[in-house]
Amino acid sequence: MKKNIFAVCDLEVDYAFNFMDYLNQKKNLPFEIQAFTTAESLIAYGKENHIELLLISDKAMRREVRELGIGKIIILSEGVHPPELDQYSSVYKYQSSSDVIREVMACYGEEKALNPVDFPALKKTMDIIGVYSPLGRCLKTSFALALGQILAKERAVLYLNLEEYSGFEELLGKKFPTNLSDLFYYVRQGNENLIHRMNGMIQTVNNLDFIPPVRTPSDIRTVSWKDWEQLLQEITLHSSYEVLILDIGSGVDEDFQLLELCGKIYMPVLKDAVSVCKMTQFENLLRIWNKDTILEKTEKLHLPFHMKNISSESYVEQLVWSELGDYIRKLLRKD
Repeated sequence: MKKNIFAVCDLEVDYAFNFMDYLNQKKNLPFEIQAFTTAESLIAYGKENHIELLLISDKAMRREVRELGIGKIIILSEGVHPPELDQYSSVYKYQSSSDVIREVMACYGEEKALNPVDFPALKKTMDIIGVYSPLGRCLKTSFALALGQILAKERAVLYLNLEEYSGFEELLGKKFPTNLSDLFYYVRQGNENLIHRMNGMIQTVNNLDFIPPVRTPSDIRTVSWKDWEQLLQEITLHSSYEVLILDIGSGVDEDFQLLELCGKIYMPVLKDAVSVCKMTQFENLLRIWNKDTILEKTEKLHLPFHMKNISSESYVEQLVWSELGDYIRKLLRKD
């Protein structure tokens, strides 16, 4: 099925093509990307092809563009634009490409409904990888983040942290305007453009896409299985992601059901006596509840301590080239 067209038109040639290069690297976008550096070339293309989403600089906007029947027009603004363009949504041009595309997807998601005609289910499979451990302080999240970044070099990967206390804003030194709590709000509302809403929340670190985790523990504890099921189904059917990594914490009430959905589960473990006893209790519980299939697809990992040559600044990015990153590359080659 052919993807919808996302066109970018800016009179600055370098900006237009650099932005197009960035978009082409974003494997999660469900659009075919086209870039134009003149309004005339855009208009000629638009007369022959339906453009679903157009990001256009205010200087390139023409009456003929308005008449093309474009699904959604968003103005790429330099801060001030002509009053006649106020009818359109706008994003500020001179910010990071990731911030521009996130705002564009948020604007698009506010209006565009998802339906089988506009956005058919993609004919693909998605690998769901679970990272879980009943133990604490076992490098579970560090492993999941390093794994995600390594896989994201070749594939479109989405990472979801499902912990009560992720510390992500502190870890990355950045405040997030929206997070997983907001996404579940749209899930509960039965929002028809859920994937577009989600794309407007996506953050990226070293090619790895993620949705900022919840800020309040109760927001993850109170998510019902129905909501989890709906969200994961939407991501599987209507996103362009090839891999979904679930970093599952103890606050998720649907632990075992989420683990059952995973094709592969990585479980960091420790060797001390108390940790071994906790693992034994966990495994016995799985057997009592007839969840032996979870054990069959779980690989226990004794992870290397990786802090020797890694600083607190840019911690997440440095994981890839730490002892932990080397361990994961060997693990993936073996698998």
